[in-house]
Amino acid sequence: MQLSEMIEKTVQGLGYELVDFELAARGLVRVYIDFVPEEADRGFITVEDCEKVTHQLLHVLTVENAVYERLEVSSPGLDRPLKKIADFGRFAGQEAIVKLRSPMPGAANRKSFQGVLQAPEGDRLALEFEGNEGPAMLEFTLADVDKARLVPKVDFRSRKA
Repeated sequence: MQLSEMIEKTVQGLGYELVDFELAARGLVRVYIDFVPEEADRGFITVEDCEKVTHQLLHVLTVENAVYERLEVSSPGLDRPLKKIADFGRFAGQEAIVKLRSPMPGAANRKSFQGVLQAPEGDRLALEFEGNEGPAMLEFTLADVDKARLVPKVDFRSRKA
């Protein structure tokens, strides 16, 4: 079983979603987890969630004799990456930054767009953004995407008792 399969199976078995994982320098395995869409109303990933996944992954990686030096488990952050078509559907209606691999025809050689995600239609993705002549729609596929991330929404107003 490959490392990616081991990690995904373990994370899903614990009731979380594997957002991404990377193999970094000097044997570092970095894993990003989130709640599955059905439980997204639980809020944000906590230290306890990361600890739970870390302990289980350490056992699995040891039993499977996986080659690694260190393991890091964390939340994807407020600027969560969008990797799968399901991510674009889950976060439809939210603001995102999409960087394309190459400029799209009719987009004035732009590769980076910020706007509101639209619900996917099959494998077609869309982003409504503010163009030079008003609102415009960018249509693309997952294969066109270099990077896509949510735009963090932070409320700095103080809480009133």
